[in-house]
Amino acid sequence: MDEARSQVRHEGLSRRGVLGGAAAITAVAVGTPAGAAVAPDLARRRERAARVTITRDDWGIPHVTGRTDADAVFGMMYAQAEDDFDRIERNYLVSLGRLAEAEGPTAIWQDLRQRLFVDPAELKRDFARSPAWMRELMRAWADGLNHYLATHPEVRPRVLTRFEPWMPLSFSEGSIGGDIERVPLTQLEAFYDGRAVPMTEEERGLLFREPQGSNGMAIAPSRTRDGRALLLINPHTSFFFRSEQHVTSGEGLNAYGAATWGQFFIYQGFNANTGWMHTSSGVDNVDEFAETIVTGADGTRFYRYGEALRRVVSKRITLSFRTEAGDLEKRTFITFATHHGPIVREADGKWIAFALMNKPVEALQQSFLRTKTRDYADFLKVAGFKANSSNNTLFASSKGEIAFLMPQFMPIRDDRFDYRKPVDGSDPATDWRGLHSLRSLPQAVNPRTGWAFNSNNWPWTAAGPDSPRAADYPRYFDQAGENPRGPQAIRVLTARRHFTPRTLIAAAYDPYLTAFARLVPGLVAAWDRLPAGERKARLAGPIGLLRGWDYRWGVRSAATSLAVFWGEALWAPLAQAARDAGMSMWDYLAERATDPQRLTALEAAADRLTLDFGSWQVPWGEINRFQRNDGAISQAFDDAKPSIPVPFTSGQWGSLASFGARRWPGTKRYYGTSGNSFVAVVEFGPRLRAWAITAGGASGHPESPHFNDQAARYARGDLRPVYFHPGELRGHIERSYHPGQ
Repeated sequence: MDEARSQVRHEGLSRRGVLGGAAAITAVAVGTPAGAAVAPDLARRRERAARVTITRDDWGIPHVTGRTDADAVFGMMYAQAEDDFDRIERNYLVSLGRLAEAEGPTAIWQDLRQRLFVDPAELKRDFARSPAWMRELMRAWADGLNHYLATHPEVRPRVLTRFEPWMPLSFSEGSIGGDIERVPLTQLEAFYDGRAVPMTEEERGLLFREPQGSNGMAIAPSRTRDGRALLLINPHTSFFFRSEQHVTSGEGLNAYGAATWGQFFIYQGFNANTGWMHTSSGVDNVDEFAETIVTGADGTRFYRYGEALRRVVSKRITLSFRTEAGDLEKRTFITFATHHGPIVREADGKWIAFALMNKPVEALQQSFLRTKTRDYADFLKVAGFKANSSNNTLFASSKGEIAFLMPQFMPIRDDRFDYRKPVDGSDPATDWRGLHSLRSLPQAVNPRTGWAFNSNNWPWTAAGPDSPRAADYPRYFDQAGENPRGPQAIRVLTARRHFTPRTLIAAAYDPYLTAFARLVPGLVAAWDRLPAGERKARLAGPIGLLRGWDYRWGVRSAATSLAVFWGEALWAPLAQAARDAGMSMWDYLAERATDPQRLTALEAAADRLTLDFGSWQVPWGEINRFQRNDGAISQAFDDAKPSIPVPFTSGQWGSLASFGARRWPGTKRYYGTSGNSFVAVVEFGPRLRAWAITAGGASGHPESPHFNDQAARYARGDLRPVYFHPGELRGHIERSYHPGQ
């Protein structure tokens, strides 16, 4: 490029010196060390702590009570920090674009991507314009975390030694992957470093990976034995991604569920009257605009928009990163943007601007206020903020209402254009034209079928015959299509008329694998067509095992092991072909895979099983394991250490209960790191009842009895009763205390 887009500057100061007080030299002020809080701050925090009680039940789950919502937020954050401060800090290093200050220059491009959209100076202005009640919650958030650090001097943050009230605006929505993550880091680096960087196979979608997402089901009273609405909450995230908490206040807050570490709202959960389950959506509401750049004689850059030329906005972003010596260095980037959004890459001679939702004040309000809703009308009123961009919602209430809703942030666009690809930014017709009304979105509210669901698939089957129709909506309302969990959800939802909480749990763990029920017959037929000979004889045993299989997972099932290894061997070589054909992997494998490809993959699967385990007939539970060795965010797995067999498979194969596992360096067994993370079933009625399970346990500390105490129940799908009402806690209390005690 004709202009340097980045500069590096060495500060020559140790990390300790930078963190200790030279805050002005960092890209974002680090702040005062935890132990140096002035007396008024300490007095204020102690006064608030006295109004908060944290009760730990016999699973270590915190039940936080405060006089006000702000008091409850204070206690909520203190309890989260007790359980896993490291994950809180890392989440904010990511959301603030400061991860490189802890992890070094390898994280600089992730930080730059974040800072293209998240500007601390803007967030501070957003804080100032926020409603007074929300500013109070954000102050309580910061006080709760700072009080934890002040009362735990042995905790050494990597970077963030003091939290500021504006920071929650950088992390205002609790989903597993923000819209920003769709920007490929390699191409961002190529653009701002002025050199060619090839895309990774992961960025190109060619790797077999556990699908990110979730399952949600809402069942109306007409389809339950006791005439009460039921809700399945089944997020599929990385393990230990959220904290299970119960948070109440004297101002009407009474929310239970999973809060993403560092956030002061229950993201997946329920109160006494309503429940909400979010599933990653396949809507297209993040767009790329191909900008035509014109450079003037003086070097000024413009972009074409209709008949006019508009000036490209440039902005200086300075990031800090840790060196191997522990010093901090700075790197400054000159970044560019148009009215469509920041420039994130170049393609075919065009600069690509990236447009997404950026409404942190509204998003944080929507995220918190939904936890206090009383019925569907209340929930819909909160949805009016239109600040949920990435998630569908399954809703149920004590009034018997159920609903499937799509993200409320949906730009209106001209459906002539294919927004799945970069559109011509010089054509004003491609611009966003405001947001869709809530009424105009695909939805299923109190459907006649008596149920609604989503499994990260399209919305067109969300309520069976009462689903919205694709023909009635612009095509940008779905780019996900169907996946094998969709038919499985419909299968279990239509299998009975009168659900109970226990039968809903059983449905959530139904072992039938719809993908293999579709794929394996093609493999068997390929073998049947194979001429007699050595190859056919060698594969006769594996084919016989799969021919007699009922397509159900189980710890003793050798067919599950063989099928999973076969599916993985078939997947990788055909991923690019499926992408080029515009087909889902499952459709491509079922309809386009050739007989030789199917049989070669089976040979590879049998050979790998034999090499690693001594036989191609290995019970699935011998391979598929849950292991939690330490509290590290990225732990090391070890075949020699204790682990627990897990019967369910990856969601790729249609299992609603998902366990994303693979081999790791030095292992032969598969160890899971994602999938079912927090699972709950809720029954709404005059008196709410709920059951839940968390992967591993509530604590991130290996020395805690609650580090791994739920692991065996997790693997069995054995949800434990939730102590939602005060009387249910009696006899199950380990400790009750004020923050700081």
